Amino acid sequence: MEDKKLIFSGIQPTGTFTLGNYIGAVRNWGPLQDDYNCIYCVVDMHAITVRQEPAKLRQNTLNSYALLMACGIDVEKSILFIQSHVKTHAELNWILCCNTQFGELSRMTQFKDKSKKHPDDINAGLFTYPSLMAADILAYNADLVPVGVDQKQHLELARNIAQRFNQRYGDFFTVPEPYIAEVGAKVMSLQEPSKKMSKSDDNPNAVILILDDKDTIIRKFKRAVTDSEAEVVYREGKDGINNLMTIYSSVTGKDFKSIEAEFAGKGYGDFKLAVGEAVADHLEPVRTEFARLIQDKAYLKECYTAGAEKALRYSQRTLNKVYRKVGFVDR
Repeated sequence: MEDKKLIFSGIQPTGTFTLGNYIGAVRNWGPLQDDYNCIYCVVDMHAITVRQEPAKLRQNTLNSYALLMACGIDVEKSILFIQSHVKTHAELNWILCCNTQFGELSRMTQFKDKSKKHPDDINAGLFTYPSLMAADILAYNADLVPVGVDQKQHLELARNIAQRFNQRYGDFFTVPEPYIAEVGAKVMSLQEPSKKMSKSDDNPNAVILILDDKDTIIRKFKRAVTDSEAEVVYREGKDGINNLMTIYSSVTGKDFKSIEAEFAGKGYGDFKLAVGEAVADHLEPVRTEFARLIQDKAYLKECYTAGAEKALRYSQRTLNKVYRKVGFVDR
């Protein structure tokens, strides 16, 4: 790899990415490839912390891999792989679990949220998966991790684990820093703009999926919740309009002042239609490229096999050194 800072990020294969996943994370990954060494993965091992239908998980994993490529990840520039294909993640996870405190894990907001959501399956993996996330990152000694606002707590834990390991065994792990995009880091639900857009939302009108067709996208934006003021302006108390302006800004590059000027004197109907059309047009190349890639299973397999081999070579070196540091006998 070239002498550049290293970025690592992963995404769960739990269905099609939302517009929130795209704007807040995935869209930014492609441009990073020119300035950083990039390692990206589909984290299927994280996905099974909640019950999955095996055939559906398999298909979602392939879809996610193809989607990342369609969103601009170039397998010639970056390492792109499927997490379960690289055994070092699980192996390093055990070492890191032994360097993670019970209290730290019990404070994780997502564990509390998912426990409430899946009260019949509060499993140990759901509790300890932040240390697997730390293993994902530390296996490559990543300098930076692109994270949405909701993942900052997990990255902070990864930093704590790295620092604790370094104190016990001597400096070894790079302590990763967050990489957060300035605009559009958090896209909210179209129906409940006080909460984050989520692919698990029960209301399909709340969520834009990046493979939705143009008519569906426009229809969902037309139904977006706003307020009674009928003024396109960004300010406190206008969660719905603030969210739509953030989305419009993210796909057009226009700042809020320009957007306010563009829609001065116009109603919310005009604005919602414009946002829908801008988003649909922006996502059209992604939909087209995904449709092409998902038909070519042999090419996808070639890419994810090569990606896993590169990731294993890289992370195995890290793991071998970690094993020596903690006192394991060389194989």
